[in-house]
Amino acid sequence: MSKRIAIIPARGGSKRIPKKNIKEFCGKPIIAYAIEEALKSGIFDEVMVSTDSDEIADIAKRYGANVPFLRSEETAGDFATTADVIFEVLDKYEELGTHFEYGICVYPTAPFVTAEKIKQAMDVVESEDCNIVLPVVVFSYPPQRGYVLKDERLGMKYPENFKARSQDLERMYHDAGQFFAINVERYRQHSGIIIDGIAPMIMDEREVQDIDNETDWEIAEIKYKLMLKKD
Repeated sequence: MSKRIAIIPARGGSKRIPKKNIKEFCGKPIIAYAIEEALKSGIFDEVMVSTDSDEIADIAKRYGANVPFLRSEETAGDFATTADVIFEVLDKYEELGTHFEYGICVYPTAPFVTAEKIKQAMDVVESEDCNIVLPVVVFSYPPQRGYVLKDERLGMKYPENFKARSQDLERMYHDAGQFFAINVERYRQHSGIIIDGIAPMIMDEREVQDIDNETDWEIAEIKYKLMLKKD
């Protein structure tokens, strides 16, 4: 039977929102949502947090995650990628004698993640011919009609679309910033750079929110409470 791992990457440093990964969100540390939903799914052999912070490690363990090791200096730096972190985790477990065929990376600031979404993503990555499963959301305004700023003046990035109606432009999507599910072998083959073979999970815009600053945080809390009310 295939082994599955849930990896929650949570670095200690955060400049725009201090202690972002463990800041209280609607009553508990925001990282707790990712941990609890991964555990609730009941499909993983291991749910672990990759961190360089003892404080984050303690909170992660309190909510049921494993933290068998702390990150290396290389993967704790500002320029380390998510792929770097995932490969370090997979390699460490290999050294401990455990090989995983499938995995999911759940971001620590993704309170809209649910066990049902996680199970859906893992089912797709294991049953369909894809490299990765990625939650996406449609751009609320077509980027083909977007502007760029040059010399303090606006200009259309794609002026050929000036007369195009929004409904006639191809619908475009962006990463919802919540999680992604992987076939470990294929992820390794692509060195973690997946630009094709991506199976989409299209998310409701009401359940997606980038959290890069305090305003984003407040909006996310409002959306989360609305989601709970709807459910």
